[in-house]
Amino acid sequence: MKVPTVYRPGFRQALAFDADAAENYIGHTMIGDPVMEAVVEDLEPLPQQQVHNFIQAGMEQDPDGLKDAPKSLRDFFADEVAEPDWLDHDAFVPGIRAFNRNAGQILTGFVGGVLTDGFRTLISKSFVERGRIFDSGVRRLRQNNRHQLEIFLPGGLQRYGDGWKLSVRIRFIHAQVRRLLTRDTDWDADSWGVPINAAHLGYAAACFATRTVHHSESLGVRYTEEERAGFHAVWRYAGYLMGIPDSILFKDEQHARLIYWIASDCEPPPLQDSVIMSHALVNSTPLVAGIEDPAERKRLVDKEIYPLSRALIGNKLADQLQFPPRRMIFTLFWFRLSMRLQRLKARLFKTQYYDLPTLLAISTYDAAGLSYRLPDHVHDEESKDW
Repeated sequence: MKVPTVYRPGFRQALAFDADAAENYIGHTMIGDPVMEAVVEDLEPLPQQQVHNFIQAGMEQDPDGLKDAPKSLRDFFADEVAEPDWLDHDAFVPGIRAFNRNAGQILTGFVGGVLTDGFRTLISKSFVERGRIFDSGVRRLRQNNRHQLEIFLPGGLQRYGDGWKLSVRIRFIHAQVRRLLTRDTDWDADSWGVPINAAHLGYAAACFATRTVHHSESLGVRYTEEERAGFHAVWRYAGYLMGIPDSILFKDEQHARLIYWIASDCEPPPLQDSVIMSHALVNSTPLVAGIEDPAERKRLVDKEIYPLSRALIGNKLADQLQFPPRRMIFTLFWFRLSMRLQRLKARLFKTQYYDLPTLLAISTYDAAGLSYRLPDHVHDEESKDW
């Protein structure tokens, strides 16, 4: 098996923990998404608007709108998006209930901890190579928020649901970015593996499930066993729709934890790309919430976001990512106390706690509907809007 250079020290360490899982993870660093890569290659000569129209027709199950599309795209919607044998929509219900009851803490844990867990890996290099880090950080956070909201709505992962469509859209975007990076940059696959590879996506899905549960529990959320299983079931199907191969897609919470820990061993210590992306993420958070005053943004970042993120991810990773040193003790205790006070206030004054309009405001919604345009340049600042 070919092991990319940067993974070799960690791979040797991971072999001692679980050789099969380590070999499986490293093997997937050299795998992309051949089916979708063939599709985006056929779409490349077409204008962005026509690409949007064809993909939209496929998403909306419009055979007339799809009839002039490339055969690979028609075949994809005919053959590649069928529901897997293991799918059980009823299993989602407890997880959906838990998400909507605790959306504030879950999204806080996701932004403050889970995404940082993700950017510690070499996937951060793909984002840095594309540029426009800060602008993209705001947009990406809002897109992530919307994706979560949609997959955790009742019916969101049905064939007609926006959660389903957004998950499949992510597969198109990843394949296009992978193609652009491989073709138009000096991407060193021998050292780094394939850009946005299947290992990183399998790790991301595992983090989105098991680390979200973990971090949100640190923020005061409590789950029943059925809710934990349902939460993982939602993310498992979303991962399937994003094109993650079954061989690296977690099967349950225990398997998700294994993938997380094996990846943590196999991945190199955070490189400068991880530092850049993590700090961009933290500094983008106030803008996502609509806070534009520079002094207030700085106060939030320095006094609240960095301390909370450090408390969630731990001092070792926070130090590796060059986060400011800890200046506040019992950070998670004070956050949980604040959440309880807000819930009490909501009950006393009969107002909604972390209501849907607030969640929508920190998510990317466009009055024109979902866009299925694809980036057409490897550098984000030179790509047309997508």
